Amino acid sequence: MTRSKRSQSLIQFGLFCGILLFVNILANSYYTHFDLTEEKRFTLTRPTRDLLKNLEAQVYVQVLLDGEFPAGFKRLQTATREMLDDFRSETGYLDYQFENPSAGSLEDVNGRRKALAEMGIQPVNLRMADQEESTQKLIYPFAIFRLGSKQVVVKLLENDSPGLNPEQVINNSVSLLEYKFANAMKKIQAPSKPVILYTKGHGELSDLQLADLDRSLRIFYDTDRISLDSVIQIKPEDCALMIIAKPTSTFSEKDKFKIDQYIMQGGSVLWLIDRLNASLDSMRLTGRFIPSDYPLNIEDLLFKYGVRIQPDLVLDLECSSIKLVVGQVGNAPQFDLFPWYYHPAVLPNGKHPIVKNLDRIDLHFCSSIDTIRTKTPVKKTAILTSSKRSRLQFSPIDLNFDILKYPADPEKFDKGMQTVGVLLEGVFPSGFENRVSEEMQNGLNQLGMQFRSSSVPARMMVISDGDVAANYIRDAEQKQWLPLGYNHMENVTYANKELMLNAIEYLIDPNGVIEARSREVKLRLLDTVSAKANANLWRVLNVGLPLLLLALFGWLYTWLRKRRYQ
Repeated sequence: MTRSKRSQSLIQFGLFCGILLFVNILANSYYTHFDLTEEKRFTLTRPTRDLLKNLEAQVYVQVLLDGEFPAGFKRLQTATREMLDDFRSETGYLDYQFENPSAGSLEDVNGRRKALAEMGIQPVNLRMADQEESTQKLIYPFAIFRLGSKQVVVKLLENDSPGLNPEQVINNSVSLLEYKFANAMKKIQAPSKPVILYTKGHGELSDLQLADLDRSLRIFYDTDRISLDSVIQIKPEDCALMIIAKPTSTFSEKDKFKIDQYIMQGGSVLWLIDRLNASLDSMRLTGRFIPSDYPLNIEDLLFKYGVRIQPDLVLDLECSSIKLVVGQVGNAPQFDLFPWYYHPAVLPNGKHPIVKNLDRIDLHFCSSIDTIRTKTPVKKTAILTSSKRSRLQFSPIDLNFDILKYPADPEKFDKGMQTVGVLLEGVFPSGFENRVSEEMQNGLNQLGMQFRSSSVPARMMVISDGDVAANYIRDAEQKQWLPLGYNHMENVTYANKELMLNAIEYLIDPNGVIEARSREVKLRLLDTVSAKANANLWRVLNVGLPLLLLALFGWLYTWLRKRRYQ
């Protein structure tokens, strides 16, 4: 080789190294990727990207997921890191670190676990099943977002439902990572808290019954009680959401008018309404009970807005259980669990962000809901429905425990899926159109307001069970209560709290980060039976085929060199 050719080769090699170095510098400076997946699992939603681009202060994320995990759970660990990398590609104000709470000496681990417990972070004993063995490991599937003195704890692992295998639980957890992270960052940097008001004065749920929901809301919202007869008007800028939780007495026309005009101005309302006064406590006293209608006087309002709660009860074969005395041993009564068809365990199967990937909801004595055509455009979405094995009992109803004496006849549960929760969105007609009294008009004139016959775009949700938001009270005198959704008879936790929090967030901000809850990551499982039967074939293909291709390439390369230079 001549000197000129040697110099040219050195220059080309130097240029190649320089280009390679330049590409590596660019790759380290700019994070990007191409999302070729069908469901776009690696592409952030627009609200999330906008939130990250507007971030102006450093957010630090402590992820308690470092260490060795079973194969399935390793996927959640990897997905968490990739999601945080996606977030960091949109902003320079995010940093994260993975930590192992179980690392170190016994004294360090115990101290760390005690500190985490004080923050409400409890470990999870996860069981991951493989083809031939199962593994259990004590883990902390949590991430802690910190901004200055503020912090938000995010649970990464969804609740383990008896009806789901571990892979589906992990899949649901991966699907919700973007929403949980974006929601935490939104809440932690919010300058002020939206105001949520519970109505009072109509026999609504007590403070103790709403204790767990209120405690969860107070982290991100300001909550209070409001007596409608003590205020002149309610403005959406002063109240982001009004919750009417299981009223039992009559609403006056004045109170209804204030609610109506609040909605006409764009206010949001969460209606949790019992049509009939049925309850298990009333039945336990005499063994039977005939429920009657609550005299609420709000049926005309709801009818105008597009829904009607029927005077019936929904029975469902997919239900929760109650304890009844079945015998006596000495002086101690013996209890057994019986399926109680009046308590449907509703499994949401819709794709709406409010209920996406939610576990079952425990409802008590709910009624069916019909949607009504309105004079203004109102979109009606069925959020909660009973199972296909449902039936209806119309008022008057003789409630008793005789229904449990014999096995249920599935052929009688033939009414199909019944709607028990509806989301309403759009422009609502006023419930007081053409019937504003002189007193109401004078009140508006004094406030310098005009009567609104139709609303600006607004939202409301109607659920035909007021107890969906009520936690069980263990001891009223000591003010002891159990978490919302916890069924003390079955020792099972339902997703009532998650439903309430999702519904409240959507009603307040439907175009926010809750859009990320609609993300769906499809679970493409291997056929384990086929994989086990053809294990030797796959081993040969994975080990032998690469070696065969490498040998073929070596032989072809040698043959070409011999042919060229001989």
